[in-house]
Amino acid sequence: MEASREIELEGHIIDSGIMTQVFDRIMDMGGSFEILEFEVGKKKTDTSYAKLRLSARDEANLTQITSELHRLGARPVEIVDAVLVPAEGDRIVPRDFYSTTNHPTFVRNDGKWIPVDEIKMDSLIVLDHRGTQAVCKTLSKLKAGDLVVVGEQGVKVVPPPRPRVTSTFEFMHGTVSPERPSETLIAQIAREILNLKKKKGKIVLVGGPAIVHTGAAPALAGIIRKGYIDVLLAGNALAAHDIEYNLMGTSLGMDLSTGIPVTAGHQHHIRAISEVMRAGSIRKAVESGVITGGIMYECVKRNVPFVLAGSIRDDGPLPDVITDVIQAQDAMREQLKDCSMVLMVATLLHSVAVGNCLPSYVKTVCVDINPSSVTKLMDRGTLQAIGIVSDAGTFLPLLEKQLDIQSAAGKK
Repeated sequence: MEASREIELEGHIIDSGIMTQVFDRIMDMGGSFEILEFEVGKKKTDTSYAKLRLSARDEANLTQITSELHRLGARPVEIVDAVLVPAEGDRIVPRDFYSTTNHPTFVRNDGKWIPVDEIKMDSLIVLDHRGTQAVCKTLSKLKAGDLVVVGEQGVKVVPPPRPRVTSTFEFMHGTVSPERPSETLIAQIAREILNLKKKKGKIVLVGGPAIVHTGAAPALAGIIRKGYIDVLLAGNALAAHDIEYNLMGTSLGMDLSTGIPVTAGHQHHIRAISEVMRAGSIRKAVESGVITGGIMYECVKRNVPFVLAGSIRDDGPLPDVITDVIQAQDAMREQLKDCSMVLMVATLLHSVAVGNCLPSYVKTVCVDINPSSVTKLMDRGTLQAIGIVSDAGTFLPLLEKQLDIQSAAGKK
């Protein structure tokens, strides 16, 4: 039996492409629609409004369609409070719990819209027992008795708008560049970094060991030394090979100055890890003069916090590596709070992990030599990412160069 329901959307729904997506989803899922109201913003800062009547073959089909449209910001015309169900035990979610997007989200309770703090994708919304504060929680943090939002009723999602006047940075939003990066594009990213730093913005770098292997470690160390990076997120490998390079001039046993493997070079990263073990930590190895330069050296010298998350593949690992994955997640999420931009360079797994922790309004740049890596990041929900197909050895030196040029020009 045919079912229908009225929904509405508000915001920059035209220039962001949301209306087109809404129409496509409805038709792709076997539904139909009638536009009841459509008010188009006439100025660049104006929002638009649309009211639609959805029709579907039955109630189940209608529910499926509205659930898809909800994630695009659509909501029922009739607004009611969210449904709250207490968790029956630690890490046991109520059935039909609401699974979050990474977009700014609001929950209606006692007739008021409450913003959801710490929003991230694929998590839960929990209200305090006074019903006045909402927070996004991962399953591992759910406690018995927590009031969990169930269903989509009383939940509002607000996808971030795409400005009508765009820079190259915004124009590239959500796309992958298959070409070698031009200095023009990297100049735009450098300009964005400088603008954010002027506003006291927080910039996070997520890096993989290919930064060292491709000879880009000195460039990244320079970028950190000049104050452009506020947090480093990585694994054991980036730190271990960075320290190996500083101590022995090799990465994975290869002399980076000649590109030739050295005798017994396969031992070098183990020796590097052992030297840090002997010192007690990366910081102590820097302070005692064991480590005299490189990425980790600059992090210690500038008091840039770093989180090294462990892997089953790790040698050692270094004493600073967090081997408990839940603890590593917590440490990463803590450092990602209030960040303005994330640069992801040559590390697919860490990039996807960090992307899952980010709200959709955080500017995100993903650089990888493999086109499928930057595509996979977006396929897993980080749709705001700019994807640049390049190796770290090309991208980071050009980025450092552009930061130097533009910073100098700005001081004149």
